[in-house]
Amino acid sequence: MNSVLKDHRQIGQEQELFIVDEEVGPGLPLWLPKGATIRRELERYMTDLEISEGYLHVITPHVAKLDLYKKSGHWKHYKESMYPPMKKGTEKYELKPMNCPHHIQIFKSRPRSYRELPVRLAEFGTFYRFENSGELFGLMRVRGMTLNDAHIFCSMEQLKEEFIKVVRLVEQVYKDLNLKDFWYRLSLHDSKDKGKYGDKPELWEASEKAIKDALKKAKVEYKEVVGDAAFYGPKLDVQIPNALSKDETVSTIQIDFYQPENFNLEYVGEDGKKHPVVMIHRGIISTLERMVAFLTEQYQGVWPIWLAPTQVKIIPITARNNEYSQKVLAQLKSANIRLELDDRGETMQSKIRDATTQKIPYMLIVGDREEKEKRVSGRNSVAVRTRNGEDLGAIKVEEFLDKIKKEIESKA
Repeated sequence: MNSVLKDHRQIGQEQELFIVDEEVGPGLPLWLPKGATIRRELERYMTDLEISEGYLHVITPHVAKLDLYKKSGHWKHYKESMYPPMKKGTEKYELKPMNCPHHIQIFKSRPRSYRELPVRLAEFGTFYRFENSGELFGLMRVRGMTLNDAHIFCSMEQLKEEFIKVVRLVEQVYKDLNLKDFWYRLSLHDSKDKGKYGDKPELWEASEKAIKDALKKAKVEYKEVVGDAAFYGPKLDVQIPNALSKDETVSTIQIDFYQPENFNLEYVGEDGKKHPVVMIHRGIISTLERMVAFLTEQYQGVWPIWLAPTQVKIIPITARNNEYSQKVLAQLKSANIRLELDDRGETMQSKIRDATTQKIPYMLIVGDREEKEKRVSGRNSVAVRTRNGEDLGAIKVEEFLDKIKKEIESKA
């Protein structure tokens, strides 16, 4: 990336997206209204997309008994990055370091039949990791994060097809978000590092073969890296350069034979016998914190219309146009357009300049001419300008609504 590009912290401050407050704690960002809007729209987009793909959304708590994470292996392998346990009476609880143990408990809460598989459980799950203070970086490296998480429980025969479906889902999302400069990294385990990985050679051999076979069938090109796998299985990471030209992992797809065996996950097959389940862990848009950071830098604050915190700014030319501007605002607001009214006592040129600096997609100029048109036609009229300086002239508000709705729906 070009060195003159701003990183997300600077843009985030200019556009009032988030803050980090020392009294709250480093690495624990506070989302401001405009940043929360972007986050909410991303969550809505992914939730709707996942539902259309057959995912079932669940909600799990932010804490659990420490024993759960000991059983899953997170306490053994991630202890240094986890918060200290909280003791109450004789019980010890731990802030959630990852969502997978919770989803596993949901899957195994009752017997499962082959007719149900695959079971795709999804959640925007919040978890916590105590990153070193020197590694904290805006929204990119935080201590509290919400992951676009999902776990697919399937049979061995379904594994390859399910993995490819996730890869295709990544491709669709990246197309919708207009993310292009990315590449795939296949992260494998280091068999010599017994402490970092689950010590079950036969499971590693099977899972790494499965992920390579799936990638071959999907015709996905990738770079292979040894030693970066999850402790329970190999993974396909999607790498994107940030504003500092450093590649960061955004999306990840992981194959896991370890946890299903660890938790004795099974299903009853067509033959009436029990068979082992295999798992796919996947995070398509990563954590909302990291994805907003990447998109802020990729777009340089020029948000596409469907994600823009403020989609329209209404600018009355003089104070006598304020009443009519309120009517235009009410009409647009009833259509669920995110908008602001700039009725400050500044000049029109100053208001346009401010809206352009804020990179608001559309400015609707309202003056005496537009009010006169309303009296003649009986329909609200506005003069439309874009953040690129294009003057679209005077149009009816209904026509503008039709235009902007099409842009929002198409994710232009």
